[in-house]
Amino acid sequence: MGQEYRRTQTTVSLINYHFVFCPRYRRKVLISEVEKRFREILQRICEENDFIIVALEVMPEHVHLFLNSPPSISPSDIMAKVKGATSRQLRQEFQHLRHLPSLWTRSFFCSTAGNVSSETIARYIAEQKTRG
Repeated sequence: MGQEYRRTQTTVSLINYHFVFCPRYRRKVLISEVEKRFREILQRICEENDFIIVALEVMPEHVHLFLNSPPSISPSDIMAKVKGATSRQLRQEFQHLRHLPSLWTRSFFCSTAGNVSSETIARYIAEQKTRG
């Protein structure tokens, strides 16, 4: 899990975002088959948009996502793509989620790596399930 540098014809970039987002009403819906399917959909979205998942932890009532992004896309655009597609597909596929007008809240937390290394953030995310 080293640094993921991007290279285009004119740009070399290292843009990593740590996102945290929750289902509406912080419901504990991200379990078993829903969690598995969420991970699959997220992986496809990231591949389609040239995002690289550095670390991911799916808790029953929130998600920690640490990803590398091209410099041309904003954090709010990343979340719009991720939350829009996963909400639509999960609500279509799982009957018990259909009553929700949207799977996710409109808000999210976002930070950049700043003075903390990518490895530190990835380790923090990996340790989330072991906390009480």
